[in-house]
Amino acid sequence: MMNLSQINNSKFILFHLLFWIGVWFFFVYFFSYNSNNTNYVTWFSSFLLPVTMITTYFVVYYLIPNYLLTKKYKYFFLYSIYTLVFSTYLIIIAIFGSLLFFTNMEIHNIPPMSRNYIFVLILVYLVVFIVSFISLLNQNFKTQTENKELQNKILETQLQIKDQELNYLKKQIHPHFLFNTLNTIYGFALKQSKDTPEIILKLSNLLDYILYQVNKPKVILKEEVLHIKEYIDLEKIRFQDTLKVSFSSNIIDSNNQIAPMLLIPFVENAFKHGSLINGFLKVDIQINLVEDQLQFMIKNTFINHKIKQDKTGIGLTNIKKRLDLLYKNNYQLDIENNDNWFVVNLIISNLNNSNNV
Repeated sequence: MMNLSQINNSKFILFHLLFWIGVWFFFVYFFSYNSNNTNYVTWFSSFLLPVTMITTYFVVYYLIPNYLLTKKYKYFFLYSIYTLVFSTYLIIIAIFGSLLFFTNMEIHNIPPMSRNYIFVLILVYLVVFIVSFISLLNQNFKTQTENKELQNKILETQLQIKDQELNYLKKQIHPHFLFNTLNTIYGFALKQSKDTPEIILKLSNLLDYILYQVNKPKVILKEEVLHIKEYIDLEKIRFQDTLKVSFSSNIIDSNNQIAPMLLIPFVENAFKHGSLINGFLKVDIQINLVEDQLQFMIKNTFINHKIKQDKTGIGLTNIKKRLDLLYKNNYQLDIENNDNWFVVNLIISNLNNSNNV
């Protein structure tokens, strides 16, 4: 049974065979113009065909790939001249051979179109040029196809690297987030607080979000906002009367989507690294959606000497990396500190853009 390579080779040979048969008929038709000497035309065309084949194959399979495509133009021009001289010699032999064997050196018996060497040379190189042109087009198509396949492979590799890095960042965020919450539960359990069951219930909702929803590329924006509220409720229980939180949002029925766990780490850092001033930790959170632009602002009170720790927290570092991967060129993140306030402003534009996330 023939394999694929054998089938391709068979098609290649058959195509070339049919092509050269067609060229032979073209020669016969051309040289038969104003002539009834069928015998001479047939044999002259048969002698001229191998010359055309040798010249064509030499140009297409040697000169073009080795010199033209490699931009060795000087050698291509030089060897092209050699090829022209050699093919001219073979054409002259074909003309004189036909004259000698089929006309007994009687020039008036030669068909008019085969007498002129220039016409014969032009006819041969017309075939050479046509085949060379088709070969160059085919080579250009193959190169473009290979380049496109290479670009697709590079893009696929980049996407795989991006997904791996995102998964790595998510895995860093989850333990960090859970560690803080479990510490809170542990503290309340030691005190045998009546709020412990409520904290565990709220944590279970967050765990569902973290363990299941976060694996999705996108979640509904209002879900992210809802879990921010649940997280704030947990912190209210932990801080009791030492916490003052202001939360506002215009996101109620919006179907806009966002990368999961993108905003919660900012909230987490505000509570983790925030400082009590005059007996209170103050946190102000504003989440607004204007058309397809998300505007997120969070600020918390802090003590100046803790600012270095705040800026280098693992949560913020990972979020910056995720923003670069997911919303590159479509987001603006500003982090400021003044008057004992640590302020984070995040704006994500074109939230509905399919290229995001």
